Amino acid sequence: MKFIATARSVQGSSASRRLRRAGRVPAIVYGGTAAPLNIELDHNEIYHALRKEEFHASILQMQLEGAKEEQVLLRSVQWHAYKPQVLHVDFQRVDANQALRTKVPLHFVNAEISPAVKLSGAIISHVTTELEITCLPAALPQFIEVDLTNILAGASIHLADIKLPMGVTYVPHGADANPLLAAAVVKGGAAADDADEAAPAAPAA
Repeated sequence: MKFIATARSVQGSSASRRLRRAGRVPAIVYGGTAAPLNIELDHNEIYHALRKEEFHASILQMQLEGAKEEQVLLRSVQWHAYKPQVLHVDFQRVDANQALRTKVPLHFVNAEISPAVKLSGAIISHVTTELEITCLPAALPQFIEVDLTNILAGASIHLADIKLPMGVTYVPHGADANPLLAAAVVKGGAAADDADEAAPAAPAA
């Protein structure tokens, strides 16, 4: 995706407030060998771009005042506490030869045709919605697909059950190298039904 930026020479909180009143958003580009670059963006353009999933998980093309396009990655966004207003955006420069670390969303597919849903009426719970990964920029996926075609009622899918795209490595948090991604939960729970059947009948009054 591409976005247009303008160099920002004036800094400080008062200058940022003036920019926002004028429909602009202060932002910064950092990383690489170059010095951090202060930029400004059109609020409406960046607001609508941020509503698109691919803007958060793909290499972006920044066009700076007619200069050569530069590849960047969205790093953080500061929002107004209660207004639909973008206050500040951080981007990181991308080096094609240097691995980057970022979060990628999970796309769960084929739940409706799985035995868990079709035969048992289970509800698929999405336990994990994104994964932190590391890879070279060229290998960065916009999303990682989790196929639920064969999931059974009461079963679950962990990271080890799916295949990551080539060149992509999961970054574990703590000791959990195989996080739970999704689970097929039956209403009432099969365990509860089994427990009711196993319980002895109450004595007659």
